[in-house]
Amino acid sequence: MRIREIKGVSPKVMKVIQMMRLRKIFSGTFVKINKTSIAMMKMVEPYVAWGFPNLKSVRELILKRGQTRIGRRRVPLTDNALIEQHMSKAGIICLEDLIHEIYSVGKSFRAANNFLLPFRLSVPRHAARDKAGLMKDLGNPGFRATDVNSIIRLLN
Repeated sequence: MRIREIKGVSPKVMKVIQMMRLRKIFSGTFVKINKTSIAMMKMVEPYVAWGFPNLKSVRELILKRGQTRIGRRRVPLTDNALIEQHMSKAGIICLEDLIHEIYSVGKSFRAANNFLLPFRLSVPRHAARDKAGLMKDLGNPGFRATDVNSIIRLLN
């Protein structure tokens, strides 16, 4: 999830942030971890916080903030029929299947992740007032391992 403003960064860093679909501050996505994605994470480390969320965090995030694009509209993920209609080719027929596929990084992870729009996380009120004071509560950007769950709870 992106937790810092990126004004005046190099085009290469900007491109990596766009590839990760983190165009807005306080947005979040799921990324499959491999050698390439770790290299990309190191490049954008001053601007993003990342780690390994647990099943509870993934479930809460998708249930509360999960959206997809149908046509030109953002549609919240509330109806299993909508998910089945668009994701049945990947073997995903309900919200629980989608959550399990994202959490377990299964064979249809890429299709499931592309189906989801980047999460728009809520901004803590004090952070909206003072961008510089934000880091005191969220901590430093970079790799957090399982501590990323506390940030997800704070911003969800």
